[in-house]
Amino acid sequence: MDRITKEHRSWNMSQIKGKNTKPEIRVRKTLHQMGYRFRLHRRDLPGCPDILLPRHKTVIFVHGCYWHRHQGCRYVYTPKTRVAFWTHKFAGNVERDRHHQSELIRLGWSVGVVWECETTDQDSLTSRIREIMMAALRAGGNVGDAND
Repeated sequence: MDRITKEHRSWNMSQIKGKNTKPEIRVRKTLHQMGYRFRLHRRDLPGCPDILLPRHKTVIFVHGCYWHRHQGCRYVYTPKTRVAFWTHKFAGNVERDRHHQSELIRLGWSVGVVWECETTDQDSLTSRIREIMMAALRAGGNVGDAND
């Protein structure tokens, strides 16, 4: 049984942002400090990626661990009520993510994912972004020096 009213639950859910979240802003600040320039939320690409580095033909999704089911993460849990609904909902999110990523790869983009829990420590976030950019270089993207 839910401990809060249906109206309050609806209000809570309406406060969940899809763009410009704190983890996304942390990733953008880190990219900028590393010398990378980027665009945001190109709606004409599959999945409307959070961050695009067109020069490097790379996109970065900043995923919330709970909604996108980060395997092994302590922030991933399934609500105790309406389990079938939530299981179906989460499976749909994961499948949609896979589909968008494969479509972007088919279009020639290198795809990276930064999980919400990876944005809490600045050093590990910087390392994660370096990994994504090196993977883009190996995949054929023009990564080189961030300040080129």
